[in-house]
Amino acid sequence: MVVDIDGTLVNRHGTISDEDREAMFRVRQAGVQVALSTGRGLQATMNIINELSLDSYHISFDGALVSHPSNREEIYVSPIAKELVRQMIDVAHRCRVDLELFTVTHYFVERETWSTEAHRDFFGVNSTMVDLREIWQRERILKGGVVPTSPEEKARAADFCSQLDHRLHLSRARTPAYPGVDFFNILAPGVSKGKALEKLAAHLKIPLRETIAVGDGTNDVSLLKTAGLAIAMGNAADEVKAIADYVTLDVDHSGLAAAMKVFL
Repeated sequence: MVVDIDGTLVNRHGTISDEDREAMFRVRQAGVQVALSTGRGLQATMNIINELSLDSYHISFDGALVSHPSNREEIYVSPIAKELVRQMIDVAHRCRVDLELFTVTHYFVERETWSTEAHRDFFGVNSTMVDLREIWQRERILKGGVVPTSPEEKARAADFCSQLDHRLHLSRARTPAYPGVDFFNILAPGVSKGKALEKLAAHLKIPLRETIAVGDGTNDVSLLKTAGLAIAMGNAADEVKAIADYVTLDVDHSGLAAAMKVFL
């Protein structure tokens, strides 16, 4: 079973309900392997992994990495080509956009923003302030990010994305804790949660028809389309519900636990 985090497992308070926590325990007790699948970087996922004692493989960076964090094993990774990273930085500077770059271990920014504060306070990840032009050659960048919060920032972000959408894969994620805020993920071409699930299932020798995926965001569409059983949260976008086999309750009413009662 593959489970999204924000809006699926983690609610608007930034917590996991007792019902969902118990459901995850029951799923594992039934012998079902559980993997998280998130647009978050691996650092921002570790607190959830540890809280639920999930000693297994997980999908992070919106599908750019499938790894086993406890032993640092990577079974699939798709970083952004260095030349494309350089182009991203150039376009960000021209558009006056606060670009964020992520590696497995670091979150690079050029200045403090609303997003760096949110990453620190909500995701538990501290930023490293650098001149991005000085690190792109030596770092393996798995994801770029742009998080506009004002109308002016959203306009500049739209300009930035329009100049890159034919070269890179762009996706959008949200968390109930910050309604109305879009977290734009910038990934290597071809990266998706769905492709990552294919890689994970092949590694574990599990037929895709025997997999279950639960999600709520538009970046979960490829994941749900790939899984054998697709479950959308009650708070999911309409296009996510449209491709789901089953729609459960919303995250604030422990929709994950409700779905597990049906399918376990």
